[in-house]
Amino acid sequence: MDILRRIDRDAERWLLLTFYVMLVITMAVEVLRREIFAYSSIWGEEIVRYSFIYLAWIGAAAAVKERAHIRIDVLMHYLPPRPRALLYIFGDLVMFAVAIIALYWSFETVHVSAKFGSVTDGLRVSKVWFLMAVPAGFALMVWRLLQSFACDLRSLRDGTPVFEGDKLFD
Repeated sequence: MDILRRIDRDAERWLLLTFYVMLVITMAVEVLRREIFAYSSIWGEEIVRYSFIYLAWIGAAAAVKERAHIRIDVLMHYLPPRPRALLYIFGDLVMFAVAIIALYWSFETVHVSAKFGSVTDGLRVSKVWFLMAVPAGFALMVWRLLQSFACDLRSLRDGTPVFEGDKLFD
């Protein structure tokens, strides 16, 4: 059970670190190859592009977990804990609906790619592996939103303040 708790706590962090390191190393190698040897590869560009796509979608899920998405919360400062919790739950419900719809439609793209066997230009690998970034990101978002609902409902029941995430500016 401890391992599951650690995965739940740190999964996005480790995935983000992995894709970021892969992006930076590949980009550095490609810049050196281009500047020193006047040669660059198409596979390097693809690895950087697809790493960035995974970074964006996993980062969006991490932002949902930490409630770090950009929001205007001026009103929140003037609300008591109960209405504040209800407003967060409403916002999460809207995001949940959008994530479920987007998850459904993003699987359609993956399905079409798998059906026709499309591959990337440089790596010659099935595009399914790279197109899965979008449904994987939305699936992680749905999971994090479900966790957020549970936490907010507990806070609402107990009368404790809801988790608002870390403030970027105070």
